[in-house]
Amino acid sequence: MTIHLATRMTTPPGLPDMQPDATAWSAVVPATGIAVIGAATIAGAWFFQLVLDIQPCPLCLEQRYAYYLAIPLALLTAALVRAGAPRPLLASLFAVLALALIANAGLGTYHAGIEWSWWKGPTDCTGPINDLGSAGSLLDRLQTVKVIRCDEVQWRFLGLSLAGYNVLISLLMAALALAGLRAVAVTRRG
Repeated sequence: MTIHLATRMTTPPGLPDMQPDATAWSAVVPATGIAVIGAATIAGAWFFQLVLDIQPCPLCLEQRYAYYLAIPLALLTAALVRAGAPRPLLASLFAVLALALIANAGLGTYHAGIEWSWWKGPTDCTGPINDLGSAGSLLDRLQTVKVIRCDEVQWRFLGLSLAGYNVLISLLMAALALAGLRAVAVTRRG
């Protein structure tokens, strides 16, 4: 006995056929992967911050911006691929994703280098505290302010800090964006 599974869903009457071809599926998968990996990474960052009380430094917070861009943009890209959007538009979206994630990997590398003392970081999170204000309010401010330094690693696993893992995750997501770009750049032969 053979069982045949339907490989094509029917489109309601009056709507354009939104069934992606094999090339489109090869673009949907990377876009969806970027969104899922990005969401998992941000969820992990929030878990470290809110549950484990590992507070982010200013550079850590800046590294999250790429994820806040990549997650919705990747979901939009996946939806547009499925809807049959023009390839130049899709290629542009994948290119923006790749560039943002490569830049984020660069920022993570910069941050990891600061943590390893390979170079100096920004003075707002690694330099000396010069302006302490008046002596009367100093004690009050010191009790309410917790300075998170960019050059001090709060957590390591297998020798890598969270900044180091950000580099690896951002590069993986950038590779997915480039795979999606390649998929939409392929012209149909027929």
